Amino acid sequence: MTGVVRLATRGSELALWQTKWVVSLLPVPTEIVTVETEGDRDQERSLTEIGGQGVFVKEIQRHVLDQRATIAVHSAKDLPSTSVDGLVVGAWLPRANPFDAIVGCTLSELAPRARVGTSSLRRSAQLRALRPDVDIVSLRGNIRTRLTKGKGLDAIFVAAAALERLEIQPPVVEILDARVMMPQVGQGVVAVECRADDREMIQLLSALSDRETELSVLAERSFLRTFGTGCSLPIGAFAEMQDGTIMLSAMVAAPDGTRVLRGSLRGEDPEQLGGLLASDLVERGALALLSASEGKG
Repeated sequence: MTGVVRLATRGSELALWQTKWVVSLLPVPTEIVTVETEGDRDQERSLTEIGGQGVFVKEIQRHVLDQRATIAVHSAKDLPSTSVDGLVVGAWLPRANPFDAIVGCTLSELAPRARVGTSSLRRSAQLRALRPDVDIVSLRGNIRTRLTKGKGLDAIFVAAAALERLEIQPPVVEILDARVMMPQVGQGVVAVECRADDREMIQLLSALSDRETELSVLAERSFLRTFGTGCSLPIGAFAEMQDGTIMLSAMVAAPDGTRVLRGSLRGEDPEQLGGLLASDLVERGALALLSASEGKG
């Protein structure tokens, strides 16, 4: 490969950490191109109000499509479940901790009517199912901003991978199993996109991709794709390889937590597996729950 590989990324501390990780894996000259996204510019409104899933990736993807950058580095959880025409994910890097963490207080020690910070409808719905008395406080910003703002609250939710990658160690942290708090699709995974016609880059990136991570995320994204949604609605999924097959678990909830549908399925084909589990939850009433969520948007 000739020339410099330009990596487009958000400018947050975590995004740059992830991009520098990709740089360390590439055996070619590189240059990092930071891009301000819609989600970065608007820190006041909820993600649902400013467009939901995709607000952290659209401008970055445009840089690659316009050939202002060679590849794009994303948190996989920010990617819409449907690929953009002209782009492909060339590498799914090995997954870090996929789970959510509660910071400031353990879940069992939350006081009555505790104030808990999160901007995620997925997290708030699951928390309300467990603790309908809590007061959910909207909380946006990068990881350190949220931790600072969270000092005035009883607890906040963050992705465990962010804490671990940036080596942040708050005094009280509890990692929540998927049976308690189903994570977002793709959580803990770095995805690297390139142009679909860039065969040389696709070949280079394929050597970096982790097969078990790829199969797991493809199953999660297949589940999500059935509903055509992402971070703006209360949906979560988590897959992992077990004895050579994919174990996929997923959740769809009412926004107020009054009803939570959960299911799990094992299989070998990630696309088929995600679709089958989604169909099962649809038969059990998932679409009615999501319609209620949209009405509250």
